[in-house]
Amino acid sequence: MKKLGFAALAAVATLALAAPAQAGVLDHFQVKVGVSGVLPDEEGSPIPVDISSEYVPSLQVEYFFNDHVSAELLCCVATHDVTAANGAIDLGQVTHFPPTVTLKYRWTNFGQFEPYVGAGVNYTAFIDSDPPAGLHVDYDSSWGGALQAGFDYRLDDHWGVNLDVRRIWIDTDVTISGAINATDSVDINPWVVSTSVAYRF
Repeated sequence: MKKLGFAALAAVATLALAAPAQAGVLDHFQVKVGVSGVLPDEEGSPIPVDISSEYVPSLQVEYFFNDHVSAELLCCVATHDVTAANGAIDLGQVTHFPPTVTLKYRWTNFGQFEPYVGAGVNYTAFIDSDPPAGLHVDYDSSWGGALQAGFDYRLDDHWGVNLDVRRIWIDTDVTISGAINATDSVDINPWVVSTSVAYRF
């Protein structure tokens, strides 16, 4: 799955950078390719859960309405190890796709350093569940809010580097069946920390 994610992001980035910017198609866009740490701050009720932190390739696409206001989409795919009941129950792995859209405001009066804050919405689809033999684990999709803060550091008119921190609220109802039958309400609520190379058209 991680190899697929790297390949997909590389393909998107290559197509974006190869597009004819002079034609105006990509004016006002910025593309960022990098790595995101997805760090769950999880809580299960009534069954406690543990969800692994993972580091995955990520893509951010940003559209600028003006020098200060923009909208940004974060995309990544992450696969986590999951246990329940303080590690007594192995639930295998779950893969989720959590695209997040935020509206951002940035300050441009610090030279090459451009800090920003943002707020928006997240949708998380759980696209694959791989539990141990004898178990079936189903995760409901989730809608939730998102906050972010970070900065771009401009190297020139086009290239830059980025550091970004997001708090994303993800909650899911988990249904376990087979050798064990149970339901659990799980708040995943990860911190997502990203570092990226940016290209602004």
